[in-house]
Parts: sequence; C-alpha cells; structure tokens
Amino acid sequence: MNRHQRKLLKTAATGVAVAATALVVFLPAVAQAAPGTVTSNVNVRSGPGGNYGVVDTVRSGTAVDVQQCEGSWCYIAKPGPDGWVSAQFLSAGGRPVNSGQPGLSFGFSTGPGGPQINIGVGNDRNPPGRRGRPVPPIIEEDLAEVCFYDRTRFRGESQCLEEGDSVRNLGNFADRISSIDNPDGLNVQVCAESNFRNCRTYTTSASSLGDYDDYIVSIRVR
Repeated sequence: MNRHQRKLLKTAATGVAVAATALVVFLPAVAQAAPGTVTSNVNVRSGPGGNYGVVDTVRSGTAVDVQQCEGSWCYIAKPGPDGWVSAQFLSAGGRPVNSGQPGLSFGFSTGPGGPQINIGVGNDRNPPGRRGRPVPPIIEEDLAEVCFYDRTRFRGESQCLEEGDSVRNLGNFADRISSIDNPDGLNVQVCAESNFRNCRTYTTSASSLGDYDDYIVSIRVR
C-alpha cells in the first residue's frame, strides 16, 4: 500500500469516527422516561426556563411522557410539539412533583444536557462573574389565558393567548377557529377582519361560535 492510499484510508476512517461521534452527541437522551400528567394549562417552551420561546400549550389533565428534567423544568413528549414545562405543573403517579428535584419524582436523576429545541442568546443560567453561585430556578407563572380551537367543543388544533396579548392577523390560523376555552373569564375580542375590525366580545367559554365559526382573523385579550 503506497502513501497516497494510506492517506485516503485514514481520511475515510476519520470521517466515519466523526460521524459516529456526532450521532452520539445529538441524539436525544430518552432512555430515562416516565409517565406524568399536566395539572394546569401551561406553555411548552423551547428550553428549560421562562426566558425561552413558547412552542405550544398543553391543557390540564393531559398525559405526557417525561423524558428528562433539568433544574425545575422537565422535557415532555406529547401529541403536538414537544418541549419544556415547569415541573410545578406536573404530577407523577397522581402526586405533586418535587419542583426542586423533579427527576426524583419520576424515578430518574436530574442533570444538565437533554433535548433542547433551540439555542438562545443570553440564556446562561450561571453567567460569567457568578460561577459557583447558582441562579435560582425560573418559575413559570400560571397566567390567565384563553385557548382557541379549530373544532367545536374545544377539540383539534389550538392556539392560546395570555391576558394583554393581541394578534392583528392569525395567518395560517385565520378563518379556522370554531370554539373558545376562556376559563379565567378574560375579555376576548375576536374579529372577522385583520387589525381588529368587525369584532365581537366573549367573556366566557364558547363551545361553538355560530356565524363567527371559521370567521376569525384577529384577536385581542384584555
């Protein structure tokens, strides 16, 4: 075997090793998983903290698969987008979860690393200058919210908004809303046109919307 052939074989072997290493690094750690139940309507976030973006919402009573916990947050798998929720909104075996060490409640140890949907700027939980002085875990508030469903009786795909939120144009969710779950009695203005025109107001839940069924383009929640 000449020098050129040996170099080609070495390069190929190195590429295989790098690919195998990448596979190990980026596969989600799902070996530890346990059933859990969501105890309150809550936002699902892209990372373990309230400063991460909301990727979905999950309703109280939903059964989920808890795959890993970090700090006071746990990564859940469920119908729809997966992500992180505060452990204070989960139960294990019908019992409240230890929000300080939630992994113990689900039968596995907590630890860093775990699935994360994206990486944000400024999300270091222990920034430079504070090494060795842990930052207290971020606790997500159980804010008043209203959820909108694309089928009657609170079924199908949904989007949820909190008090003070507004959407001038629902985009892909426009002309699809068929029911409104408003357990907190918020003042919800739904409008048949963008920029809050041609509106009506709901202060209770509505399992069907009559002539406004599939006819909502913009929303304000007060």
